[in-house]
Parts: sequence; C-alpha cells; structure tokens
Amino acid sequence: MDLISKWLLKFELNANLVKYLSIFIMILFIAFVCIVANFITKKVVIRIITHIVRKNNFQWGNIIVERKVFRKLSHVVPAIIIFQFASTFTTFEYLIQKGATIYIILTGLMVFNSLLDAINDIYQTHDISKIKPIKGYLQVVKIIVITFGIIFVIAILMDESPLILLSGIGALSAVFMLIFKDSLLGLVAGVQLSNNDMVRVGDWIEIPKYGADGDVIDISLNTVKVQNFDKTITMVPSYALISDSFKNWRGMQTSGGRRIKRSLFIDTNSISFCTEEMIERFNSIDYLTDYITKKEREIEEYNIQHEINRSITVNGRALTNIGVFREYIRNYLKNHSGINQDMSLMVRQLAPSENGLPIEIYAFSNDIRWAVYESIQGDIFDHLFAVAPQFGLRLFQNPTGHDLKTLMSESNENIPLKEREQ
Repeated sequence: MDLISKWLLKFELNANLVKYLSIFIMILFIAFVCIVANFITKKVVIRIITHIVRKNNFQWGNIIVERKVFRKLSHVVPAIIIFQFASTFTTFEYLIQKGATIYIILTGLMVFNSLLDAINDIYQTHDISKIKPIKGYLQVVKIIVITFGIIFVIAILMDESPLILLSGIGALSAVFMLIFKDSLLGLVAGVQLSNNDMVRVGDWIEIPKYGADGDVIDISLNTVKVQNFDKTITMVPSYALISDSFKNWRGMQTSGGRRIKRSLFIDTNSISFCTEEMIERFNSIDYLTDYITKKEREIEEYNIQHEINRSITVNGRALTNIGVFREYIRNYLKNHSGINQDMSLMVRQLAPSENGLPIEIYAFSNDIRWAVYESIQGDIFDHLFAVAPQFGLRLFQNPTGHDLKTLMSESNENIPLKEREQ
C-alpha cells in the first residue's frame, strides 16, 4: 500500500484523499487477485483434475468429482489470499484475519462433509455395503467434527482458547444427551443391527406398528427408510428395530422358495368309503394309478391275513375318498413345475371345525417374486377347487342367498298345487 500512496502523491493530491484512495485501490487489487485465483482454480486446475479422473475412469475419482469436493475446496484459495494481505490494513488486520480463519474453517467443514458423503458412495459400490452399512457411523463422525468446528469458531470470536470451551462440555453433557438422544440411540442401534446382521439394505421387512411393509432402501444414523409395496416411503427410527419386534423376509428370499400354506375346507358329510366304481375311476387318473394299485394290494393282503369279513363296510381297511384326494394333491404338487421339490412338501389333515375338515397344503414355490408366487398359488387352488367334486367331495362354505333361494324353490315344488294356491 505504501507504493500506491507514493505513486498517488506524485499527482500532488491531498494526503487524506491519497490515504483513502490507496485503501480503495488496494481493496480492488485484492478482489482482482481473488477473482483471478478463483477463476484459475475452478476453470483450470479443477478441469484438469476432472479430465484426468474421467480419462482414467477412476470410479472413486468420479464419485469425488460428483460430490464437488474439489470445487468446494477451491473456496479456500480466496480466503488464504485475504488472510495474507490482512497485514496491509494495520487497523483491521486482526478482524480480517479472524474473519478469513472462520471462513476457512467453515469451508473445511463443507469439504469434509462432502468427502464423507463420497466415501459412503464409494463404499456402497461394494456388495459388503448391504451387509455392513457405514452411513450411520459417518454421520456420527460428521456430528463430532462439526461440533468441534463450531467450538473453534466460537473460540475465535470470543478470543478464548478452544480448550476452555471444551472443558465446559462436561458440564453441558446432560444438555447434549438430551439434544442428541435420537442420534445416540441410533448409533447404539446401528452397531447392534450391523454386528448381529439383523437388517440390510434390500431386505424385505415388516413392522406393523409403523405401517412399514417393503424393502429397506437406506439405513442412516437415526432412521431406516422403507419403501412399501405401494411405493410410499416409511421412516422408522433405527432404535425401533432393537426395541420392537419386526419380521425380516430375507431368509425366504435367500432360500429360493416362498411358502404356500393354505387350506381347503371339506364338507364332512361328503366323506365316504370308496366304492368299486369310484376305485375304477380313480385308477384311470394318472397321478393315482400306482397309488391305487399298491394300496388295493396292501389292503387286500391285510384283510385276508386277519380274516376280516368285508361284507360289512366298517370291518377291516378300505380306501376313502378323502384319503385318495389327499394323495392326489400330494402327487399333483410333486409334478407341478412351480413347486420347489427340494423344500418341505406336505398335505395334511387339520382338526375339523364348524367349517368342515381342513386339508392344508404346505409347500414352497420355486420363485419368490410376489406376482409369480400368487400366480402359482392361484393356479394350484383353481385346479383343486375344480377337481374336488370328481372325488365325491363337497367344499364347505356358509349358505349364500342363492342357496337359500334354491332351498325355498325346492320346498315349494314339494308342496301340492292346491296347498300352494291356498
């Protein structure tokens, strides 16, 4: 600035005017230097770095560029220039340096925040990120660093040592515990979820309490983001997965099979022993030929061995239509292309109730996709509903209006015409 003052004095200007003009010219010069430096940094240096990264196809480099880490770092250059020129303005040197330092700290926090986001993005490119997410831990680091950054800024503004402010944190620990309660609970929950492998990104979870039923798309410090099957998003507190129960369908997804567990209700009045005519008809069904032949031989040998009088139906052993129907269902499922034959397959009879006799199908589809699973299950039961009458069986259902109307019509037909006219 002395050089500018000497140069202006050559024009025989007033000393006070020279003083203010020299300050103004110096400010313009510093601003010009900052603009040029910022231009060179952003338009030249960052473009060169970006070009090198793009050319070499560094995946991590591309992510850092997309997170604008270098661009945010370039904001430090003008602040450094202003800090260096602060000694030019003796009166305001201390304030200028203090302002520049605070700006550098805040810019550093922004850069650090973007760098952590870039680290998380890089980590998510690896398969292990679905098993061990680190987003929650990075958010804890962010909170710690930002807290220390704010303490340093306050210390600079108060002209006090940061250590003095740090020593007072102990007294404010209760306040911090209250402010960061959710974050601390989320941190503990995140550690437990990760160590116990309770939930991963991509898992299908069901939490009725929070109305969540869908895929986990993000696990952060405070929340687990679930995209429901209707495409809505439910935010669940991380610690809720520790304190409350939830269902994780990952086991089903990794097994390669989805369970079918549904019952047919048979009217018990339609259950009977098989007649010769029925056995002959059943023997012509592909899925039952071997079974009928084997079972008939086994029953005949048993009855002969024990000298059982078969003139009375209840004596000895005999085939029933419900037993043959269960065997038909079992063989039908064993030959169904949509059933996983390497997993449990069972057709069992449950305890009868006022709704009839439940015949439960317990099997697994070989495709876990929801739409395909429902299609397989629907096809199976469509067939069984249609084929049950072929075995002399009636499916149970409560009377409908149509049933009552038919019953009344039949009753009227049985009443003599004269009585109906009266």
